[in-house]
Parts: sequence; C-alpha cells; structure tokens
Amino acid sequence: MKSVGRIIRVGMLIGVLSGPTDLLAQNPSGAPVPAARVYLPVGGLSDDQDPNTSRDLLPDDRPLTGAQIPTVGSTSLRHSYWVPGFEYGNLARSASFQNPTATDWISTSYVSGNLSLLQAWPHAQFDLDYSGGGFFSTDSVVGNGQYHQLGLVQQFDWRRWQLAFLDQFADLPEAQFGFGSGTNLGLPGIGGSPGGALPSLQGSYVPNQSIYTAVGPRYSNAFVTQIGYRTSPRSSLTLVGSSGILHFTESGNIDTNDVIASAGYNYEVSRNSTIGVLYRFSAYHFVGQPQAIGDHAVQFAYGRKITGRIALQLFGGPEITQLRVPIGTSDQYISGSGAANLIYTVTERTDLSTGYTHGVSGGSGVFSGAISDQVQGSLVHQMSRQWRGAIQFGYSRNGPISQSGAQNSPRYSSWFGGANLQKALGRSARISLAYTAYLENSSVAAPSAGYTQHQVALEIGWHTLPFVIH
Repeated sequence: MKSVGRIIRVGMLIGVLSGPTDLLAQNPSGAPVPAARVYLPVGGLSDDQDPNTSRDLLPDDRPLTGAQIPTVGSTSLRHSYWVPGFEYGNLARSASFQNPTATDWISTSYVSGNLSLLQAWPHAQFDLDYSGGGFFSTDSVVGNGQYHQLGLVQQFDWRRWQLAFLDQFADLPEAQFGFGSGTNLGLPGIGGSPGGALPSLQGSYVPNQSIYTAVGPRYSNAFVTQIGYRTSPRSSLTLVGSSGILHFTESGNIDTNDVIASAGYNYEVSRNSTIGVLYRFSAYHFVGQPQAIGDHAVQFAYGRKITGRIALQLFGGPEITQLRVPIGTSDQYISGSGAANLIYTVTERTDLSTGYTHGVSGGSGVFSGAISDQVQGSLVHQMSRQWRGAIQFGYSRNGPISQSGAQNSPRYSSWFGGANLQKALGRSARISLAYTAYLENSSVAAPSAGYTQHQVALEIGWHTLPFVIH
C-alpha cells in the first residue's frame, strides 16, 4: 500500500503542476460518455428551468486524430468554481470477482468524498475531478480497503496552437470494465464535471482491464500530452505522447507499462465532416516478463460533428506487431486495427453513446499482450425533471496475439449489462437503483472457466451548490 500511496501523491502532484482542462469523465474502458447536462455553469439557470433540456452548447473543437473522444458540445462558462460532494454506494452481489464460488450474497459499501473544480482563463482551462474513500465488504476475501479516482486536464488555446495535458488515475479493488455500472462510482468527481460535456480518452491510450479473471486491487494511470497546430483554415496536425501503467497489489497477475506516440493530419472537408490519417506506435513492457511488444498502426479516420446532435469517429487500417520473444516461429504479425465512437442525441431527452476498439492491448493483467475487441455504451432517457432511466452494456474479447502459434492459450469473453433508475432530490442530491449482470467465459477447460455475477446497486450522492472562484 505504500507504493499505492506514492502513486497517488505523484498523480496529484503532476495534476497540480500541469493543471487540468476537460476532465476525463472516463468510462472504464474508454467508451464515450453522453453530453452531461445536469450540472451547468453558475448563473446558467433560473429556478424554474429544466437543466436537462438546455441546448445552448459551444462546438467541440478537439482534433479527429487526437487522444480524446469528442462530444456534442459544452456549455459556455460564466464563472470558475469548485464543488465538493459526498457519495455512498452499496453493491449487493451474488458473487465477487475475488471469490466467484461464493454461495451467499455479498454486500460491499463504498463511502467517498468528491470534488470537481473548474478554472478558466482567456486562453486556458483547468478541470479537476477527484473521488476518494473506503470500501467495506461482508466477504472476507474482498475485505476492506480504500479506492481513489482522479481526472485532470489542462488545456491552452492560442490562435494556431493548442496544448493539453491529461491525466487519469484509478486505485480500485477490481477491474474498471463495468465497475459501478449504473452508478457514478466509476466516475471521479461529483458525477461529471459541472462545466458540461467532457470527453473520455480514446481506448488505445487507456490501460486495458477487461478480463475479470485478473483479480485483486490494482492501480492504473494514463498521462497524455497533446499538441495541435492549425496549418490552414481547414487543416491541422496533431501530436500525442502518453505513458501508462497497470500494476496489481497481489501476485498472480501481470503488471504492464506502456509508452504510446502518435502523429495525425486532419482536413475539414465541410463544416461538419473531417477526414484524417494517423500513425501510432505503442510499446508494451511487462514487469518480470521477458516479452516486450512494439506495435505500429496506420489508420484512416473520418469524423462528423453537429453541435447538440451527433459526434462520430471512425478509424481503420493495418497494424504490424513485433515481439521480443517469438510466439511459435515468428516474431512479427500483420493484422488490422480500428475504432468507432458515437454520441448521438436521439431526442431532446434521450442520448445514445457507444464505443468500439480492436487491436493490440496490454493484456489486462492476464496476457503479455493480447488482441482485444471491446465495445461499451449506454442509452440515457430523461423521463421527467426528477426521473432518469438508463441501460448500459459492455463486451470484450481477449486472446493471444498469435492465433496460429498459441492454440492452447486461453481466450476470454466478458460481458456486463443492466439498467438503472435515478431520482433527483432537489438540485444537489440524487438516489439511484441499478441492476447489472456480469459474465465471463474462457476457452480453458476448468471448473473456474465460467463466471456469472448478479449485482444490485443502491447509490446516494450529494454535493453543495458551486462555490464561485471569480
């Protein structure tokens, strides 16, 4: 736990020194999050205005070939402010990832303090979202412990140049994939930045955690630096560098470090449509393992944005993977990689979001590198001023990089899906009830190869009204 504490302090220090921008309202696996319309800038609402029907949005100007998933827009800022809050969540489960053979239902309670902060200047913006506290379980295998989540973004905008620093940290007792589904436990801060719609990181830049078999507490971090330069009114260049870690506090899992660099060109073919080309190099190293991976991907990209309506990204192209330790008789494999992200406002009160990635990943603590497919999304409907309902889902498939040279290696398929109902208690509190099913199948012929869990979650969240900074 000392190492965890050091990582937390380092992550917070990086955030303070670099300062944040748009928070990473990161869904556990990089899936996009719909435009947040619950918390608006100070002074943005009259007492009788429904906050969830506001469509006064500013266009999203993030580059197509950058590290962030775009949104349908964000609300304009009238003040800088900070908002503290409190959250309690109880997860009642038919089993746990740490103890999948349990026969009695398990109760785990999470108690945390939350903070969301937004500071804006004429050419810069800083966002911080943090949640931290403890959990207490009736299962002795799960036990008691602490958890933390932190998202930071610092963005600078000039006439031609754009510079952003982004950091996302999580210290959780289990995999991020589907963690806290149907609640805000999987998001840092008060449940999305009060400034409005904030993007997630592209799945390629987030340490993959989509295999439930990798059990036990773990901490992960992704730090990204992004530089953009507008070469003409229609074209721009984007450079991205990132470093990531996924480390487990218990033995039996594979710790991963990664370094990723990419360069992209964007061209606006029309007011709403952009095309681009992207080259990305990813290096994966595995603590205590002889294997290392160098992965090269070239992707062609298409994006379409209509403010308040749709944000779409499509990527696809060849991928060349080089291995330090050959698998079978070869140390190089040629395949394809791709991604798709969609945020769509179906109606004034209904939002759909989904994201898909395919390609080489770090292996989720089970493999020393893997070929991964992952899709995740949600459909949210605002039924009235107080009531909101949603369904959420996720699916992942992970297998060895060499399909011909590792026939005996296991392959994992993981699912989660469920629904939730949330009621607003005034302007500062909420209560929600959710059901989620988790399943995992493996090609390993063993009694523990299959896994099913049912989860019922009750969450209560509260935050103050925003404290104006200026």
